[in-house]
Amino acid sequence: MGHDQPSPPAAKAGDSRFGLDDGHGAPGPGGHSTASYATLAIGALGVVYGDIGTSPLYALRETVLAATGASSGGHGSAVDIALTTPIPRTVVIGVLSLILWSLVLVVTLKYVVLLLRADNNGEGGTLTLVALAQRALGRMRGGVVLFLGMAGAALFYSDAVITPAISVLSAVEGIKLVTPALSEYVVTIASGILIALFLVQSRGTAKVAIFFGPVMMVWFLTLAGLGLYHLSDDFSILTSINPYYGLQFFVLHPGVSLAVLGAVCLSVTGAEALYADMGHFGRGPIRSAWLYLVFPALWLNYLGQGALILSDPTAIENPFYRLAPEGFILPLVIMATIATIIASQAVITGAFSLTRQAIQLGLLPRLEIRHTSEHTSGQIYIPRVNAMLLIVVLLLVWTFRSSSDLSHAYGISVFGAMVVDSLLAFIVISKGWRWSVTATAVVIVPFLLIDVAFFSANLLKLFSGGYVPVLMAASLVLLMATWVRGTRILFDKTRKTDVPLLELVGMLAKSPPYRVKGMAVFLTSDPQTAPASLLHNLKHNKVLHERNVILTVRSADTPRVAEEERVRLSRITDDFWRIEMVYGYMESPNVPKGLAMLRKQGFKFDIMSTSFFLSRRSIKASPQSGMPIWQDKLYISLTKSATDATSFFQIPTGRVVEVGTQVTV
Repeated sequence: MGHDQPSPPAAKAGDSRFGLDDGHGAPGPGGHSTASYATLAIGALGVVYGDIGTSPLYALRETVLAATGASSGGHGSAVDIALTTPIPRTVVIGVLSLILWSLVLVVTLKYVVLLLRADNNGEGGTLTLVALAQRALGRMRGGVVLFLGMAGAALFYSDAVITPAISVLSAVEGIKLVTPALSEYVVTIASGILIALFLVQSRGTAKVAIFFGPVMMVWFLTLAGLGLYHLSDDFSILTSINPYYGLQFFVLHPGVSLAVLGAVCLSVTGAEALYADMGHFGRGPIRSAWLYLVFPALWLNYLGQGALILSDPTAIENPFYRLAPEGFILPLVIMATIATIIASQAVITGAFSLTRQAIQLGLLPRLEIRHTSEHTSGQIYIPRVNAMLLIVVLLLVWTFRSSSDLSHAYGISVFGAMVVDSLLAFIVISKGWRWSVTATAVVIVPFLLIDVAFFSANLLKLFSGGYVPVLMAASLVLLMATWVRGTRILFDKTRKTDVPLLELVGMLAKSPPYRVKGMAVFLTSDPQTAPASLLHNLKHNKVLHERNVILTVRSADTPRVAEEERVRLSRITDDFWRIEMVYGYMESPNVPKGLAMLRKQGFKFDIMSTSFFLSRRSIKASPQSGMPIWQDKLYISLTKSATDATSFFQIPTGRVVEVGTQVTV
């Protein structure tokens, strides 16, 4: 790292999208909102279910086309084939059965029923499972769990760029049905919407988020209404409720089974969000929103699309928009665009939240984090992440140019993350919940097999778009692994030359240097050794302050830390004190505020008479570092990209003294 600062424990984070406590009531214990149950459930509609709620725009169309196009010999495009060849009834009903039961098994049983029980002080998400798994394994903590955490986080970033691109594209494509003349401008319009969406991120999402829930409630009611409206087109579509027809599809169409599975997965993208956002809305409201509105609305809409296709095969071109009566297509396009923007907003802010947690836990270098709300710590904006997401999203839109083509890149990131969740859940349930291995296997293995089947099916799309999330995730895992390994090597090297703190204090008592008034705070990652900034201050300035504080900021394996447990003070001598500040992985450190809390314990702190000493390291590559030279250079470039510790710890710039040191890694 660029400065003396904590080297937090490896990945132990959750993933939350919005800090909505200010919009839903005062925070309760652990940072959870005490707003009414109904308000939380409505809020969850916008934040939690935005992604999966926009899946009907393309999921059934892509699945039927996968079955029809592939099975007809590959002559012409899948849409052309579907428009000129009658779609077999068994295909439509079988495909729809697979979609409906995927919603039951993957979303309802795995996430809503099972994984919502696995929380870390009320917080959920893939990295929360990592924290629970590490806690359950105790001393047995290994690199496998850490690697799974990195992979899960990296796959989420892939999802965070693909979701906005495919969602907004699929919504804007409805314009073709309103005015075919605008077909050539779909990509341009979608790009304009996405650019505007990313540009407003710096303003914060608190005010906008308040409207997300009600808007998505109207969206889900519209989905249900459109589906019901078309059920009478062919009531035989109701037979798809029987899972037999889904299984029968595999028997009748074995040649396209994997391709169809790769498209069916589009219907459950976003399922991981309901677990990740548990901390902001609570287990109960998220479950209620799914069971009483989201799930029925999705099911009815898919049934309506299926009935429409059976009665009019040409509707396969865009079955979702064909559900709307002629005069309502344009309003539906507008509503769908708003819904996809909401879905995109959820994953963008999720990427901000995940980045902050990764920084706190030492998986990524420090980046500038701006707080966009005075009341809620969850409202943050990270400029560099926002810019990178926008660039990649636009590249995807202009490269693939349609939601159908982009759908090939979608499933790998989603189900890769779901496989990670299942593997971590096995560890948590067997070790943490103390279930027997047999009982755990009975519960988890079926879900794992489903996830692996979907993931394997999506690997068929590797060369037609699936390489995008694979390359992105691999690159991000490499970056995180390099940062973790390089930081550990750097820590071990500097430790060899460290002077024990108590030994230094004893030496200073015997041979005291010249004293200056005020208090000096020396930040360090190891409270047992003398900070490099303290040693250099003594060596070059040959002075010591009247009061000296050795400060360590540590990250806890819980989302938040109670204020009374935030700061710990211990006296070494009359002029040396050791202070430890603890922050949860969803909190941003604020050193001056933490020191001010010590006044209640009788510790005098005045920011105007306090100097903060930081060590800025200049790192050089070394062939004997333990990493290849290219990885050394990558680590050094990451340290240079890190924002300064002064901003990260929210220390007034006028009170900081930086001391430079050179070290090889």
